[in-house]
Amino acid sequence: MNRKNLSIIFTIAFLSSFLGMTAFNRYKQLNGPSEQPNKEIQVSYQLPVQPISYSNAVPFDFTEAAAKSTDAVVHIKTKINPSQSATKGKRNPYQDMFGDEFYRLFGDPNASNLPQEASGSGVIVDASGYIVTNNHVVEDADEIEVTLHNNSVYKATVVGKDKDFDLAVLKIEATNIPCITFGNSDSVKVGQWCLAVGNPFNLTSTVTAGIVSAKGRNINLLVGNGGNGGNTAIESFIQTDAAVNPGNSGGALVNTNGDLIGINTAIASTTGAYAGYSFAVPSNLVFKVYNDLKNYGVVQRGYLGVNIRSVDNALSKELSLKNIEGVYVDNVIKESAAEEAGIKPKDVITKINNAVIKTAPELQEQVGRYRPGDKISVEFIRDGKAQSVNVILKNKFNSTNLVDDGKDFIKLLGADLTALSKSEAMRFGLQGGVKVSNLKEGKLKQYTEIGNGFIISYMNEKPISSVDEIAGIMASKKGNITIEGIYPGKPYSFLYAIKM
Repeated sequence: MNRKNLSIIFTIAFLSSFLGMTAFNRYKQLNGPSEQPNKEIQVSYQLPVQPISYSNAVPFDFTEAAAKSTDAVVHIKTKINPSQSATKGKRNPYQDMFGDEFYRLFGDPNASNLPQEASGSGVIVDASGYIVTNNHVVEDADEIEVTLHNNSVYKATVVGKDKDFDLAVLKIEATNIPCITFGNSDSVKVGQWCLAVGNPFNLTSTVTAGIVSAKGRNINLLVGNGGNGGNTAIESFIQTDAAVNPGNSGGALVNTNGDLIGINTAIASTTGAYAGYSFAVPSNLVFKVYNDLKNYGVVQRGYLGVNIRSVDNALSKELSLKNIEGVYVDNVIKESAAEEAGIKPKDVITKINNAVIKTAPELQEQVGRYRPGDKISVEFIRDGKAQSVNVILKNKFNSTNLVDDGKDFIKLLGADLTALSKSEAMRFGLQGGVKVSNLKEGKLKQYTEIGNGFIISYMNEKPISSVDEIAGIMASKKGNITIEGIYPGKPYSFLYAIKM
């Protein structure tokens, strides 16, 4: 290779290197990041979220509420003695009047002679020994035993009971015992936490938790309890998903403060055991019934005197209502509190004493808190216009007086009743009895063939020797009552049944 060729190669290599460096520098100017000398780039590693606190993962600590309420919840055991009625084996009038189902319940000659035992729960509401429970827990019980949380055992007596509310009040001879505080059930909200405290399956002092699922719930549990002119039961239950089972009846539903917001009464189940929902009588109703039974022996219940139903979609359209809520008045009872105040059929009741009324159970709950003679404000819609009237409530006998059930229930029979003297009873071969006279319109004439001169010797299979005993049985029983007695000179006794 001569010198000329080496010069050419060297020149080409130099030019290639120069052109390559020039192109690279130009590329950097056009596409590379601009240099900012003496400026430091700051990088933040802080994430845009808040740290999680696992200490708040459980919404509430229920220990305080549980401790406060369990001391006030008792275990109730009842015993119903076998019937000793002389009517056993006789023809049962229920079979003719009400069908085979009543015959099975009331007149089965093969019924067991062993005592029946059951159990439930109750809530101490007064330190002097007053206890609230369900009527169905103690109904027809001959013996009632109460066990406190500290295992003290007492015999209990029934102060009063009411089937329309399914509530009863018991009394034990005790002082300074733990009692519960009444809460305000009106302030209870759907979704809030609650505890059910009771004795399911005889498992004493059991606490379960859940939320309030609904309010003002009607499940037709108490339908057909009788009363003055039809079903008078009040169902406006607090619904909860706290687990409630047989034995919880009469126990406490409490809020997270441990205050009573309801008495556990029923479960929605096809098996008899808990299946998701339970129902409690609201504490505001419980408080009213408790005070009435304690002070009067009977619930002093005020009545509007209307037949009602909840407004539904079809009725709302028919009446051109703005909202699908309120209570429609189907009928107004003659001479009732509603009629005297000017309420008419087709009115839609929307408020009671400023409390909004959306359904029939809510209206029944509100009115059920008042006594005969109490004045309430009723707001309603008539022909598309809002109106308001004051109503003075009446009792079931259509007067504004407080009820004396002894006297008023005897009026329902429609006859004069006179207790036999000891000599009269001996002459008829009886331990005692009550004579019927001056028979007029009433339940005796409506349901039986009892005539003047008939002597009542048994009522609901219990011996009768005074008018007060008849009044007491009628006051404590809703549904059906058996009456057994004799006519002087007849060689056999007669058995009848009336509906209350």
